[in-house]
Amino acid sequence: MSPPVLDENALPPVLDRIGYSGLPVPAVETVAVAAPLLAAAGHPALADVLSGRALVTANLDGAAAAGLPVSFMMIADFVVLRAGGALRLFERGQVDAAAVPSVDGSRQLARLREVPPGGTALATGSVAAAAWQRGVLGTAAMLVGLADRMLSMTVGYVAQRRQFGVPVGSFQAVKHRLADACLAVEFARPAVLAAGWAQAAVTADADEQTAVAKVLASDAASAVARAAIQCHGAIGYTTEYDLHLFAKRAWALAASWGSAGWHRRRLAAAFGLTGESGPTKEEGESGG
Repeated sequence: MSPPVLDENALPPVLDRIGYSGLPVPAVETVAVAAPLLAAAGHPALADVLSGRALVTANLDGAAAAGLPVSFMMIADFVVLRAGGALRLFERGQVDAAAVPSVDGSRQLARLREVPPGGTALATGSVAAAAWQRGVLGTAAMLVGLADRMLSMTVGYVAQRRQFGVPVGSFQAVKHRLADACLAVEFARPAVLAAGWAQAAVTADADEQTAVAKVLASDAASAVARAAIQCHGAIGYTTEYDLHLFAKRAWALAASWGSAGWHRRRLAAAFGLTGESGPTKEEGESGG
């Protein structure tokens, strides 16, 4: 029986909803990055990953080295890193990492103390590049879901919070703020879906479509987080209120798998708008 084939068309809707739920697990790394690599390599860990018995985290931004940040390192069973010219799979016990503070504490960020030896080679070349692109796509989809959740929470709040005898959502300034936030989400979602289709169809511009999706999704989630906190007022700043769970996740993911600025520079180089070849993966920013 041949291994299952990932359809990138299905990734954005699934990870959008996972983002909306705020599920604190390495969903992108497990579903979008690791599972296809394990399937292609025929690795025995695939069965545990597909059944939900094992979680996989990853950092493909640069070569595995001391100080490389890895999210969910404390709860994942496996980690995929770029080492020795290949993407390699390590068991958690093989990786020496120290927990560090993170913008989103639920992501349990850790930094490698040293380059891990051994590991199982999963992919090189174009297959490794495709895995990285799926990580970018999955993160963009998560950001759209997070933005959607924060927007939904805020619309519900301003509809019931009253000042001067009327809901604060009836004030023009609040309406305009949320309308702008909604517009950003509505522009980002189709871009993410288009990038999923481009990856599935292996179009010539799939990389550029994916970069555009990450730019718009990062910007949308960041804008919605700002608007949501402002429209909630003082309660939006409290850790007792759930908004902070989604805002912190959005801030962390907006900087992961290449920030909006990193992907804009990449697009500018691809379109010949700069004299440079564009940023390398080693220059990519990883979220905290």
